Amino acid sequence: MKPYNIHLKEPSQMLRNNMTDAEQTLWQRLRRKQILGAQFYRQKPILNFIVDFYCPIAKLVIECDGSQHHTLEGLASDAIRDDILNQLGLTILRFDNRQVLQETDTVCQVIFHTIQRLK
Repeated sequence: MKPYNIHLKEPSQMLRNNMTDAEQTLWQRLRRKQILGAQFYRQKPILNFIVDFYCPIAKLVIECDGSQHHTLEGLASDAIRDDILNQLGLTILRFDNRQVLQETDTVCQVIFHTIQRLK
């Protein structure tokens, strides 16, 4: 189990109860070990972050990015966050919300091949 800030437990529960459309769509494809039998957790606290989805067996983080991630500030923040998570040995996949909603099968194929490579 990865270390996390205990104060993020409640916010992560709130995020699980209020997932975006893209997160809900992807969760329907990730839950119940549907991809290579890999277990995923949603809105998982890791260090001082809450990641959208986490697969411990592959050490994989998946993020569904909304428009705020495409600003200069959002890109800079994501780069710092990704670097810190990479230092824990985690691989991060980022998908735009539009991509998740309109190209769900393609997104799942990328996840499938990534898990296959990392397992």
